[in-house]
Amino acid sequence: MRDPATRTVSVNRVDGRLKVTGGARYAADQPVAGVAHGHLVLSTVARGTIRTMDVSAAERAPGVLAVFTPFRPVELRGSGNPFSVGHSWLPLQDAEVRYHGQAIGVVIAETFEQARDAAALIRTGYDARPPAASLPGGVPGATDPGPIMGEPARLEFLAEGVDSIDAALAASEVTVSGRYTQPIKHHSAMEPHASIAAWQDGQLTLWSGTQSTTLTVGAMAAALGVTPAQVRVVSPHVGGGFGNKIATWAHPLLAAAAARVLNRPVKIVLTREQTFTITGNRSGLEQVVTLGARRDGTLVAVKHQAYATQSASGGTFEAPAHTTSRYLYRSENIHLDQRIVTLDIPPPTWMRAPGQESGSFALETALDELAIRLGVDPVTLRLRNNATIYPGRNVPWSSKHLDECYRVGAQRFGWDRRNPAPRSKLDGDWLVGTGTATANYPGERFPASVRIRFRADGTVTVDSATADLGTGMWTVLAVLGSESLGLPLDRIRPDLGDSTLASNIGAFGSGATASTGPAVAAAAEAAIAELTRVAVTHQDSPLYGVPVEEVRYDHGQLVADGTRIGFRALLGALHLDQVEATGNAGPGPEHGQHAFTSFGAHFCEVRVNRWTGEPRLSRITTVVDAGAIINSKTARSQIVGGVIFGIGQALLEGAQLEPATGRIANANLADYLLPVNADVPPIDVHFLDHPDILFNPLGARGIGEIGTVGVAAAIGNAIHHATGRRVRDLPITLDKLL
Repeated sequence: MRDPATRTVSVNRVDGRLKVTGGARYAADQPVAGVAHGHLVLSTVARGTIRTMDVSAAERAPGVLAVFTPFRPVELRGSGNPFSVGHSWLPLQDAEVRYHGQAIGVVIAETFEQARDAAALIRTGYDARPPAASLPGGVPGATDPGPIMGEPARLEFLAEGVDSIDAALAASEVTVSGRYTQPIKHHSAMEPHASIAAWQDGQLTLWSGTQSTTLTVGAMAAALGVTPAQVRVVSPHVGGGFGNKIATWAHPLLAAAAARVLNRPVKIVLTREQTFTITGNRSGLEQVVTLGARRDGTLVAVKHQAYATQSASGGTFEAPAHTTSRYLYRSENIHLDQRIVTLDIPPPTWMRAPGQESGSFALETALDELAIRLGVDPVTLRLRNNATIYPGRNVPWSSKHLDECYRVGAQRFGWDRRNPAPRSKLDGDWLVGTGTATANYPGERFPASVRIRFRADGTVTVDSATADLGTGMWTVLAVLGSESLGLPLDRIRPDLGDSTLASNIGAFGSGATASTGPAVAAAAEAAIAELTRVAVTHQDSPLYGVPVEEVRYDHGQLVADGTRIGFRALLGALHLDQVEATGNAGPGPEHGQHAFTSFGAHFCEVRVNRWTGEPRLSRITTVVDAGAIINSKTARSQIVGGVIFGIGQALLEGAQLEPATGRIANANLADYLLPVNADVPPIDVHFLDHPDILFNPLGARGIGEIGTVGVAAAIGNAIHHATGRRVRDLPITLDKLL
């Protein structure tokens, strides 16, 4: 396998040609014969009970095969949970309406257009009730959500002799406090959610864009009342997920249930508007961060209170205090308090860097405010409070080079040329400012399996039931397979995204490469051992009878006693199609002995028009400490994508919920603003590339999510430097700068 000291490689995506030529088949592209099309019917109230549904006109419409509603339901069983169904109920099993845009029916027809048009003919009567549909100021009614990552929602570490966090703050020489808000945010993946379900002889095949074929198998089997062995989930290409393609939502459940009733494959592709309510969101948040410090900038007390939106229909929620202030900086006293506010809104779910993205905006903005209050450089303040052990757990980091991130980033960006005074730089009509912020994301690692097959045609397959969301896993499997076996990249055939492949929980938590990579090495070792065993035990082999320990594997060949034979020739001589073995890997006892986290530093420059208030990001430098980098080309793409995510958080994105109706008024890509090319400046990405061999044999931690953490704070801090105006409510739009 790869020597952790080996520097990174840079290769093109092995699936790149398929994608740019249109050859990559996503869920909705699968050529399934005889497929019917479904279209979801959504609720038009946010809270209440369905009294009537008149489907007579829809049933008479051209091409309609069936209409299913709570009064004519398809059979689904049990209930949901965040790791299976994205909410606590199954669609069409009762007449309750929990939020505006909930799936309350599905029309199946010969074509998509026929199903859509027929769905528009359904007339629904409700017994509606007033919804709670906004996060009120001061968040009255907030409740304790229970344990967060195994720790209490209200968590406190106090120095000896300190009675309370408020006492520590009162004793601090300098304090700052701010209230920071951000609206509900949506994933908006390029590929809308889609599923095709087909039954044959009691077996379900589901083509569905998912980050985890394994979790989808479990959710579908439980809801349909079949065994997991009766369900196969196929998802070779996913056009973006960012967390909301982990759970199983209404559309695959209804497609599979309808297909079973009709004895015919059913495809459901969500419209863009439907993805805003059917498939989850990032919680809206209000956070209060209060910092106490000595006059030299040393933190004495950190108090972080967070209030997140939760849905009455279940789902997850953001926990920003526990994922940032829990361990990012050293402080003698730390107090975290997470609360949720339950609303009649679509269910939140995981979204890229859940907790870290939102928490970093509040904490890193507060750090900037403290730096200004103290007259200390923002980089110096962060380095002065760099945590060398995990606060509270008191275990060392396996590998942490955040100080180097700041030193390298400051040099690359030119931070030393900065005049710290706000409004000190003017370029024509533009006020120019610079800002910085820290990025962090935990190193996640899950059990994973990989299967390697030596094939008679001279190629090798490397397969695992993981997913590629555009994150580069096709290429990771190929690169690591090539390195582990000493074979050219073009002889490796990666395969993924199928629940029948080697077991793998999927791609999320920035854990796909860190989990699957070591399993590739284990599989290569096992496959070489099996190839050797076959070679010395098969009578037609030129190595027959040679002791196993005397046989050496060398770049696809077995060598012993002056005999050298490649695996292609060996399999041909033995009339075998293939030799295969599976390797497994997972976290070990080291995960209780160290803290595993990736770190980074952002430096950005913004321009704000002094007449119109328009903010423009002009350049950004991001330095990342994420262990060894497997493929620099795809790794850089991941960080760039994360930074763009952060630009959206800072300047553009936010759901507009109508408080009276619970309707998302901007549930489309015309009104829900996302960064486009004109919003994205040059992005300088640099990896430190220090292998973390305590984390895994590859030395590689995840990078899919860390890129977005801290970007919004860095931009907000730069805007304050440019204008002297502190904006604590995202997104930072020009009306807030006038």
